[in-house]
Amino acid sequence: MLNTQPNLRACDDFYEALIAAHQGLSTPESHAMNARLVLLLANHIGDHATLQNALQLARGSALPAADRRANHAITPVVPTHAVAASPHSQHPPPQLQHRADGAGSDST
Repeated sequence: MLNTQPNLRACDDFYEALIAAHQGLSTPESHAMNARLVLLLANHIGDHATLQNALQLARGSALPAADRRANHAITPVVPTHAVAASPHSQHPPPQLQHRADGAGSDST
């Protein structure tokens, strides 16, 4: 069963390490590193049903649209380097600013 409740100790330290691991990488290299990280963690988890549930949640398809914003599960946020590298906008779209804890959410 997939645990979506906060469970990461020293989460700020991990986030800093994750961002540092991306420093100096091009966008394609960063995407490739993320893919390798996902595959390593998927191998560690090893349970197909848990991984399938994680895929559905990550894509946002496990919950009806009306319930997505009310979900208090961990919600990934776009890394700042990805937003800064975007040639289309100086600010991320509102859907990328939303987090389940309400921090950074738009008012829609």
